[in-house]
Amino acid sequence: MSTQLAEVETLFLHEARSDYTVVANRDGSRVLRGRLELKETSAGPRPGKFRVIRDGEDHPRSPDEFVDLARAASRIRISEQTSPERRERLREMLGGYQLEAMTVRTCRRCANDGRYGPITAETAIEHNGEHVCRDCARRELERELSYKGDFTGAAEERLEELLYDSKDLDRIINLLSGGLDPDLTKYDEVSATVDDVSPVRTDELDLHPDLADHVQGRFEELLPVQSLSVRNGLLDGDDQLVVSATATGKTLVGELAGIDRALRGEGKLLFLVPLVALANQKHEDFEDRYGDVLDVSIRVGSSRIADDGNRFDPNADVIVGTYEGIDHALRTGKDLGDVGTVVIDEVHTLKEGERGHRLDGLISRLKYYSEDRMATHEGYGGTQFVYLSATVGNPEWLTEKLRATLIEFEERPVPIERHVTFADGREKAEIADKLVKREFDTKSSKGYRGQTIIFTNSRRRCHEISRKLRYDSAPYHAGLDYGRRKKVERMFGDQELSAVVTTAALAAGVDFPASQVIFDTLAMGIEWLSVQEFSQMLGRAGRPDYHDRGRVYLLVEPDAVYHNSMDRTEDEVAFTLLKGVMEDVATHYDETAAVEETLANVVVAGKQAKRLNDRMIGDVPTKHAVGKLLEWEFIDGFSPTPLGRAICRHFLAPDEAFRILDAVRRGTDPYDLVADLELYDDGE
Repeated sequence: MSTQLAEVETLFLHEARSDYTVVANRDGSRVLRGRLELKETSAGPRPGKFRVIRDGEDHPRSPDEFVDLARAASRIRISEQTSPERRERLREMLGGYQLEAMTVRTCRRCANDGRYGPITAETAIEHNGEHVCRDCARRELERELSYKGDFTGAAEERLEELLYDSKDLDRIINLLSGGLDPDLTKYDEVSATVDDVSPVRTDELDLHPDLADHVQGRFEELLPVQSLSVRNGLLDGDDQLVVSATATGKTLVGELAGIDRALRGEGKLLFLVPLVALANQKHEDFEDRYGDVLDVSIRVGSSRIADDGNRFDPNADVIVGTYEGIDHALRTGKDLGDVGTVVIDEVHTLKEGERGHRLDGLISRLKYYSEDRMATHEGYGGTQFVYLSATVGNPEWLTEKLRATLIEFEERPVPIERHVTFADGREKAEIADKLVKREFDTKSSKGYRGQTIIFTNSRRRCHEISRKLRYDSAPYHAGLDYGRRKKVERMFGDQELSAVVTTAALAAGVDFPASQVIFDTLAMGIEWLSVQEFSQMLGRAGRPDYHDRGRVYLLVEPDAVYHNSMDRTEDEVAFTLLKGVMEDVATHYDETAAVEETLANVVVAGKQAKRLNDRMIGDVPTKHAVGKLLEWEFIDGFSPTPLGRAICRHFLAPDEAFRILDAVRRGTDPYDLVADLELYDDGE
């Protein structure tokens, strides 16, 4: 034991049934563990038996070796958990050798396991009615996490941080079971920010009388982003990129320009959105607002089997459409007439995979359509482009690429608390119910009850959650008919519903005055939400005219994925979104995307296809794409072949086209072919 004696800094003694645990430490590491029994002598208590524990076995030693060990120690500590009587016996025994000991607060679990674990008021963590050290608390937390699923590093770090801040392991374990302790679930708070923008009065706008009456009947003043847009040339026909958070009034910017020009006979309005559900909603909104003075139509694309297009009127004054719907019209040579204004909502879609390059191509083709019509139709003054987007990482670059004026407005009218709690899929509806009830039972200083939007990723799940909420609520998604959706909107506006449960896909179009947003899932369909989408959806929480603050809750299932193509789990995604920086908006071209857009530009513009490619946002390898189109016989010179025209018409990627050709040559039934293609797409 001589080496061990020289190394001892702390000798720790702790009551253990009839004897004492002995631990010798150096530099925070244990160098000896043993057991000590005392005996009574005429001189007082003295060491009776001393055993060193090594490899799980007791090795008897002379009691004098304990005395040598105690004399070699720099300090001697007795655990506070040792009873006062037995502490006194230890002090009396040590005093017989002119040694002193201090009583310290220690972790009982460490002591029972033969470790020296001193704790202080700053480091002690409560668990099951006692205080333990950080190491023991962390080990217990890790055991709990293993029962709940595989948490990622980011989630574990967050929970450890909460553990050390709260100093209460029981509260953290409760959080893992869907507990709603607001001090623990709260991740951060996004402060309110208000930019000082002098508002434009609506009675000062130079609008067509029919639009002026409509706008003045709704508002006395424009909102800040609308005022900035008007002051920077919106009504003078300037192209604009309007970048602003959700619910700040971007849609009216497009309406002011497009409806005014349509009423003045300066060309129709195309209002384009990425999703059919949004197109349907916008079409209904425009029909309600302007259907008495303008013809409103909708164009949402075509299926692979048949293009019904039965509601589409290319001669309408206002056409609401999906990107693909209007692109299909261009690719098939439909005459859209004089287009005065194109509003492209959600233009940050440009950064998305397949949809991004198609939007990039569509913008270029629409500009070509406008230029070509100006050259061939006297009196037509061209098209104004208005691009609307939530916050993006590179607005100046995007504005330059789009050849537009940047209108950027950053405002958060009320603060938003962001909360995270963990739950498995079976617990989420119950937790949502508690949150909805708590919010609806609370009134703001303005007298409004708190109401909730719950975002989930399927229509079926909307109904499932809504049925489990004890207060009145309703599902709200694109599968409901017009009358049902309007009834839900009215009831929510009248505070007759505590919550609506909607699909993430409809997030951009939902305009309910909610104080709280709950994410039942962080997926949109079979893909995780992007930072932009997440920011847009959480921005629905809290309206300045109704609420004092907004609340956002992420219900996170550890280790969860919603499709086998997902390479991250929900808890990983949660902290990526919460810490996320807005992604730059840019379109990237691989061979497939380059071939598809170059073919579409050849179909629409013939020999001028390269000019269309050159002004697209992404860098298109035109020479390589043309070479492939010629090799595959999709084009002949600068004209599409019948095969190329068919491929373009149906938005087919080259590999899909080749699969179809092979199937046709094998005599595959057309409906079986479509089914095979859909299954192939799902498996990608």
